[in-house]
Amino acid sequence: MIKQPGFTAEYKEKSRAILEYALSNLGAYQPWQACDPGNKHAVDARYAAMPALTKQDIREHFPRGFVPPEKDIAQGLAGGEINFVETSGSSDAFRATNIWNQPWWDASERASWELNAHASRLATGDHPEAILVNALNVGIISDEADLPLEKRRLGRFLYLNEKTDPTAWTPWLMNRMLHEIEVFKPALLEANPSFLAKLCRYAAENRKKVFQPGLIVFTYEFPSRLHFRQVARVFNCPAVSSYGSTETGYVLMQCEAGKFHQNIKSCRLDFQPLKPEHGGPYTGRLLVTTFDNPWYYILRFDIGDLVQVDEKGKCACGRDNGYIISEVEGRWTNATLDTEGRLVTLNRLDAAVSLMEGIDEYSLEQPARGVYRLCLVSRRKDRGALVVEAEDRLRGVYGREAAVTVVFQEQLAPEDSGKYCLARTLFPLGDIENYLDNAPAKR
Repeated sequence: MIKQPGFTAEYKEKSRAILEYALSNLGAYQPWQACDPGNKHAVDARYAAMPALTKQDIREHFPRGFVPPEKDIAQGLAGGEINFVETSGSSDAFRATNIWNQPWWDASERASWELNAHASRLATGDHPEAILVNALNVGIISDEADLPLEKRRLGRFLYLNEKTDPTAWTPWLMNRMLHEIEVFKPALLEANPSFLAKLCRYAAENRKKVFQPGLIVFTYEFPSRLHFRQVARVFNCPAVSSYGSTETGYVLMQCEAGKFHQNIKSCRLDFQPLKPEHGGPYTGRLLVTTFDNPWYYILRFDIGDLVQVDEKGKCACGRDNGYIISEVEGRWTNATLDTEGRLVTLNRLDAAVSLMEGIDEYSLEQPARGVYRLCLVSRRKDRGALVVEAEDRLRGVYGREAAVTVVFQEQLAPEDSGKYCLARTLFPLGDIENYLDNAPAKR
């Protein structure tokens, strides 16, 4: 059993109040009332008895099912207090419309900065911040024309990229990005890790001098060890990963010692371990309940990622409130299966593939059980030796009987969501509940 973290009485009371309000007042959660063992039980036991909220649930009940009855949605939209925003996803199953409340989002972000010494020092709230992500996710899209800086500047933010496909980046555009970082001098550089890694490969190859921000924060994607290594060739400032979602705000923040800490001011976490054969009990999924959003009540949301809870529940940084996560293992949709049918998380795969020298990018597809196709982008001349090494490393992960094919490409393109996919099966993995040690309640 995982030892539960210590939580304050305020945290538990807030968890209780949100649960009881949602069950009594919000249409999306009224069917959950039958699962509630009642207020004579501890709040954690009551949450554990509840189902998980999915994007399908959000689509079915949006928006009224998540908004307090006294709130006027039309008035909130007209007055600019809220907006409707769509999450990106690789298919319709992973897309949903959500309610966006900017003050709540900003408060969640500010609380996350407290979990990293560099961020808490640099992020004053009015600090200059450069953002390098896919314009599909954040910013202004302009694939046909290159936009001048003033068209990509919004308050203290500068969006370095207006393109939806980084494979179309020209040397001129990457030079512009590097120049604008130098001119803008951001305190923080927030980046999609694959995008910043691509820019850093260009800068390193061309020996470009690059301005050093105080901190790089990776977001939007799983940051591969390759990304960290490629970025470190150009930037000598700290680089950490921030973890959250449109629905839940800022959930975890990586501290200066390298572990991830729960943003307890902004959300409640429930952890469900995988079965031992799939990596449990310390690896499992997170369910997120948001705090203090006056417009949008999200309870036990399946955020879609697997994590590894720290066995000791301790961190060298000294922060000991809430869950401490030693590794974000990657999205459930990026998990694969070994030759025996056991789960392989993206983090485990990445630990093996990223050890190979001279790899720029990679992507793995599993078309069938025991069959694996690894795409590599590399400028190594000894491709035969690289193939042998790749096959050996993959068989070390998936089993000696794994049928491995290695192919080379000039570059890899992002998914329709605007994000890169490092691994996936081409067949359905089935419901994640089949892999969990303690199946959630059924409605």
